[in-house]
Amino acid sequence: MNDSLPDSLIPYDEIVQEALRAVVGRVLRQIEHRGVLPGEHHFYITFKTQAAGVDIPKHLIERFPDEMTIVLQNKYWDLVVEDELFRVSLTFNQVAAQLVIPYAAITAFVDPAVNFALQFQVEGSNDDPEPHEDAENDAPIADTETADDGSNVVTVDFGKRN
Repeated sequence: MNDSLPDSLIPYDEIVQEALRAVVGRVLRQIEHRGVLPGEHHFYITFKTQAAGVDIPKHLIERFPDEMTIVLQNKYWDLVVEDELFRVSLTFNQVAAQLVIPYAAITAFVDPAVNFALQFQVEGSNDDPEPHEDAENDAPIADTETADDGSNVVTVDFGKRN
């Protein structure tokens, strides 16, 4: 008797990956319609910066040449969810940037508020991800800051406090 299983002619792994990526799209679409994250929910989304369809500023690709993690929590806007991708605007070191991220580029989706996590494989990527810096787009900043140009402009962070 042979204990080895035959290779499947049905790509189950790909089908499951696609279905789980649809979960990410469905969750983001609910947030898009609500306009706000409910309760303590927030998301860490890791994606391949060089994957097909990813559109992020050049300085972010230079800083994160393989993989990047973003945080959707307090400071994001212009979330637009489409069938194959989502768009969102975030700030990095207080510089605004719009990101376009296809679901196929996502390698991880985590909602730490409820201990929920999904891991994905990206086509053409069989190696382990390179280490990367922590997401910095949602780091807390001081309550008030004065502009360096001598003006009386004050920036206030209305993000929730722990």
